[in-house]
Amino acid sequence: MSKVLVVEDSLAQRQMISDLLKGSGLTVEVASNGKEALKRVEQYAPDIVVLDIVMPEMNGYELCRRLKNDPKTQNVPVVMCSSKGEEFDRYWGMRQGADAYIAKPFQPMELIGTVKQLLRG
Repeated sequence: MSKVLVVEDSLAQRQMISDLLKGSGLTVEVASNGKEALKRVEQYAPDIVVLDIVMPEMNGYELCRRLKNDPKTQNVPVVMCSSKGEEFDRYWGMRQGADAYIAKPFQPMELIGTVKQLLRG
């Protein structure tokens, strides 16, 4: 079973995303910010990371850069899931190494489909 790390500072969003992914048959671990996420990645070795951009301590862009620059995690797909839905935000997210970018609010099937496609990828 594939393991997903959900990195989201909003408890409600974190819960909703986790429940959606668990409901589609994935194992889910969570972190509430980028620094916590880096620790979780080491302990948990996720198959994919779904992360928010606007978070305290370390934002999603920085977290994505760190994951993609580390030989141990550079091949782990990253999905940015953010309320920052402007074209520039999407462009910048992809420039940091994100494999996909989903703007909130999103349709549940959009998130599940994107995650499953990248896991197959």
